[in-house]
Amino acid sequence: MTCASPFSGELSELLVDSTHADAALARRHLPLLMLDRAEPFRPLATGYAIYRGEAQSVSSKFLVRPVADAVIEYAIWYDWDIQHLYDLEHVWVHVTAAGDVVKVEASRHGSRRAMVRPDGSLPLEQGRPVLYSEPGKHAHWADNGEMHVKSGTLIEAMCGAFAGEQGVHLSNRFSDAGLMSASPLENRLARLKMKRTAFVPTWDFARSGDEQGGIALVPWPVLEQWIPKRVARLVGKLPQTVPHLAAVFLDCGDTLADEATEEKIPGTEIVTRADLIPGAADTVRQIAASGYRLALVADGPRKTFENILGAHGLWDCFEAHIISGDVGELKPSARMFATAADALGLSEIDRNRTVMVGNNLERDILGANRFGLISVFLAWSRRRSHKPRLRRERPRLTISHIWKLPDLLERIELSLPQTQAEQPS
Repeated sequence: MTCASPFSGELSELLVDSTHADAALARRHLPLLMLDRAEPFRPLATGYAIYRGEAQSVSSKFLVRPVADAVIEYAIWYDWDIQHLYDLEHVWVHVTAAGDVVKVEASRHGSRRAMVRPDGSLPLEQGRPVLYSEPGKHAHWADNGEMHVKSGTLIEAMCGAFAGEQGVHLSNRFSDAGLMSASPLENRLARLKMKRTAFVPTWDFARSGDEQGGIALVPWPVLEQWIPKRVARLVGKLPQTVPHLAAVFLDCGDTLADEATEEKIPGTEIVTRADLIPGAADTVRQIAASGYRLALVADGPRKTFENILGAHGLWDCFEAHIISGDVGELKPSARMFATAADALGLSEIDRNRTVMVGNNLERDILGANRFGLISVFLAWSRRRSHKPRLRRERPRLTISHIWKLPDLLERIELSLPQTQAEQPS
């Protein structure tokens, strides 16, 4: 038994008996995948299947029709595509009984394409298809020059501005069977990882899948059993390997609710109703759906915020509700922020990756800065001063509208340093 993979631990089960006739055939024609010099992800494993008659592919949506004696189907696994976690690409090699390759097909963004060089010849080297893997995306081409001319601009965009668009890929045979899943937090962290990995292709295909011990070659059923386990491991490591915000604290008055529209019970400070400021409802729902841990940190009676946020369906978006009427102190008291941190189980070291958003420099921003949080001033309302009186009242960041918050949170996360504990394994 031999293993082409350099991974002696997690991939040690991916072994193939190269003395078996089908395994030897698959090994003989294993595609040589050429990789861009800047490519961050290499192919790890290939599951093969051999067809000697028309049949539905065991690992893809395609019908396999041999044009000669047999078709060797290679399902090639990468942990990551530059836009999502999970990447399974395919190559089909048609061979005669004598072992001659007569046709090569390969996957390209959901389609199956014949692999032919510009001069009409098959891309072969000693019986192995030589294919060029799109930088970051891993779709196949028979000629790197043709790839660059026809798709270079799009590929560069996907590797750059559009990196991390999809998070964890959850539209595949494994997720459809309930074998793969990801939480909103895990999806966000997968996107962040890809955005951090964004790169500029060099268009110099100086590397190949044969490097670092090559690709582990196994029968498809072995790879099929391994992929969901692999994805679960990768997803499980994301919180430890991708820097991200620990929590987001939000004020309410003129941060979520428009104080000018408040209606109170006469003789009390209890607000019975209020409109939200433009974009507040969608923003809170969006960041909650992205897996951010939210805490309301607001001054006033609890009933006020139950009334306002409950009426707009936002109360349950918050994991904790820290309200001065319950705590017995107003912001900028450290007790308000400490109570919020305790409610979410945050440690002191989590403070420098926790955001506080508010409209009041004297309360929200001063308190957040003193407590060591990332202070964000929402400058939507002119009801209170926008000019800090003290150095500690200067916000770390400022936004003009609440709907700008999701983009700001992502930019903060992308700027967080990668600690030693978070280094990718």
